Amino acid sequence: MSLMILLSNKIKNVEKKSMHMDRVRMIFPSLMLVLVISMVVVGCSNDATDQDLDPSGSATLSGTPIQFVPQEIIFPKDGAKMVLIPGEEFKMGDHFNDGLKDEVPIHTVYVDAFYMDAYEVTNQQYQKFIDATGYQPPKQLEDPKFNSPNQPVIGVDWFDAVGYAKWAGKRLPTEAEWEKAARGSFIGKRYPWGNYITHNDANYNGSNGRDQWVWKPASVGSFPPNRYGLYDMAGNVSEWCWDWYDSNYYSLSAKKNPKGPIQGAYRIVRGGSWNSNKYYLRVATRNFNSPESYYQYCGFRCVCDATTIF
Repeated sequence: MSLMILLSNKIKNVEKKSMHMDRVRMIFPSLMLVLVISMVVVGCSNDATDQDLDPSGSATLSGTPIQFVPQEIIFPKDGAKMVLIPGEEFKMGDHFNDGLKDEVPIHTVYVDAFYMDAYEVTNQQYQKFIDATGYQPPKQLEDPKFNSPNQPVIGVDWFDAVGYAKWAGKRLPTEAEWEKAARGSFIGKRYPWGNYITHNDANYNGSNGRDQWVWKPASVGSFPPNRYGLYDMAGNVSEWCWDWYDSNYYSLSAKKNPKGPIQGAYRIVRGGSWNSNKYYLRVATRNFNSPESYYQYCGFRCVCDATTIF
């Protein structure tokens, strides 16, 4: 009799343990889900403090590594779409011996992450600047050949470009930033998309294929972007950069975030334009103009540091 009672108690204990394990199995997935969600929430926090806040209202990231940075932003002042260019090293210069002596030596440069306008600044955006500041408009805004709202603004000198950038809360790219962005993560290619070019790739001298714009800039974004999502980095309009020009600068350049010579007579212009032959659309090509000069083939785009969150 006592043996039967003992066996009965053992069976009950086994059943209780089995029921307990079933409850654990049911609860465990829920606990894991809570844990994963907690990790995501913690990982997405940038831990900005009052000390990290800019007086303008923008929050700047501290010196800790950036884990979550948006790949695209809409800049508040001018409404421009901007794309993230990662901070890293790249080989700057002419990899094919196609160009002039000022395009060599090839040298390794590191640039911090930054955002760049996906498109060249348009007439419509520049008009917002004019309306807000009373700035003198370029005469091309009165020419039907050049004044479509989505065409890039032209007829602006370096000071005009800097003025717009400051109004928008941005700046012009350095020459190193521009070339890094134009290369689109390719290593040592001739153009933003590879080593060859046709009129299906860009708006330059002549017309064929997708390029049906003769002696004028196309609406921005009319051709495929590069790997970073930047449009018209070759052709359409040449683009002002921040740097002074020096034909020997590549032999003297800083290895990290170079900003060009401290003085000079000319400012860097990059990218080639609608009236350039394809030689000048190479990503390594260095052009320059007097900062007071303005042309029907020259415009610009802006950048901002990636350490600013809007």
